[in-house]
Amino acid sequence: MSDREEAFDTLAKRYTEETGVPVKFELYAPSEAYAQRVKASAQTNTLPDVFGVLGEKRDFASFINSGYVSELTPDLVANEPGKTTGTWESVLFEKALNVNRFTEGNEYNVKPGVYGIPLDVMTIQMVYNKSLYEKAGLDPNVPPATWEEFMEHGRILKTKGIPGFVSGFGEIWMIDAFASNFAMNLMGQDKVFDTYRGKVAYTDPDWVRVLSLFKEMTENGLFVDGTVTMVNKTAEQTFANGRAAYAFNGSWCINVYKGMNPGLNYGAMLPPKVASTNPMLIWGGAGSSFVVNAKSTRREAAVKFLRWLTDAPQQSYLAEQTVNLPSNKNSLKQIPPVLAQFADDMENTTHPNVYPVHESPVVSEAFDKGIQSILIGEKTPEAVAAEVQKAKEKESRK
Repeated sequence: MSDREEAFDTLAKRYTEETGVPVKFELYAPSEAYAQRVKASAQTNTLPDVFGVLGEKRDFASFINSGYVSELTPDLVANEPGKTTGTWESVLFEKALNVNRFTEGNEYNVKPGVYGIPLDVMTIQMVYNKSLYEKAGLDPNVPPATWEEFMEHGRILKTKGIPGFVSGFGEIWMIDAFASNFAMNLMGQDKVFDTYRGKVAYTDPDWVRVLSLFKEMTENGLFVDGTVTMVNKTAEQTFANGRAAYAFNGSWCINVYKGMNPGLNYGAMLPPKVASTNPMLIWGGAGSSFVVNAKSTRREAAVKFLRWLTDAPQQSYLAEQTVNLPSNKNSLKQIPPVLAQFADDMENTTHPNVYPVHESPVVSEAFDKGIQSILIGEKTPEAVAAEVQKAKEKESRK
C-alpha cells in the first residue's frame, strides 16, 4: 500500500490530534519485501501492534496458530462504546470480513472466528477502453456479455488494428483468477470443488473447455504481444496508454490508471459468460486487511484505532484519496462512477480464502503454467489437462 502513504500520514496525524495517541505507518514495496519483513519480525518477536499478512489462507492460519494474531470476533459483535445499537461488524461488508474468517471444522485447525479487519474491498474483473470501442464502431456503453460477443468484438477490433486483451499473465495468480471465473461459470462451484477433492478429473470435458478458451483467444489474435510473460504493472501501463481494448485487473487499477493517464475513458465489465446455467463469479472481498498483534501490550488501543480507521469519515477520505472501494458500507456515496461499477458486482464475488476446499499449490501451478504453454502454442488444452491430472494423482498419493 505504498501508494497510500500521504493519505495514511494525514489520518495518523488526525487520530493523534483527536486522541493524543501517536500512530506511525511503515509501508514497504514490493509486496514480497513486505511479506519477508513481517515473517522476520514474527521470528524475532518484533511485530508492530497492527500489521497485515500477505499470502494464502494457510499462511494466515500459520500466523494465527503461532500466536501472532488476535481474534477479533468479540470486538466485532459488541455494541460500539457509548451506543446501545450498532456493532462494528454491521457496517463492514460481510464478504470482506469472510476473507478473514475461519469457520467451524476448517482445514487449518484454527479456532472459529474473525482475525482481520478489511480496510477496503476489491473485485477482480475486466475493464474495456470506451474510446477504442468508439473508434472500432462498437457501442462504448455495451461491452460483451457472452463469450460469443467477446470473440465477435475482438475480431472487429482486430480488423481496425486495435490490440485486444492484456493482463499480467507473467504473474500466474492472475491466470488462476481469470481461469477460475470461467470454470465456476461453466461447471458451477460444486464441480470445481469436487475436482479439488479428487472426485472429478482435470481431463473432464468441462476442464478441457476452460483451457480451450485460452487457445481460442490466441487463435483469434486477441492477446497483446508479450502478455504471457508480462507483469501486471506493465500490463496496467499498456492499457492506460490505449494499447489494449481490454484488461483483466482488480478495482485497485482505478487509482493506478488515474496516475498513468487521468483522461483514460474506460468502463468495468464482468468476464463474458461461457454458459448461461451458472453465474459468473469473480474474485473479490477484502482488498487489504489489518490484524492485531496478539502479543502486543497495546491490544485494546490497536483495536480502538482500527475501529476508528474503518468508521465512515475515515473510509470516505481513503476512498476519495486512494480511489479504492471502502470496507464500510456507509461510505459508497462519493466514489467515482467507474469504481461504482466494480462495487456493483460485489454480489458476484467469491474468493479462494472462503472456499470449503483448496487445490494443492503444486497442481494449481501446473494448471496455470499449462495455460501459459497454451498461449505460446507449445501445448494443446488436452495435453495440459492430462499433465495437470497426472500432477493431481501424484499429489494425492503423498
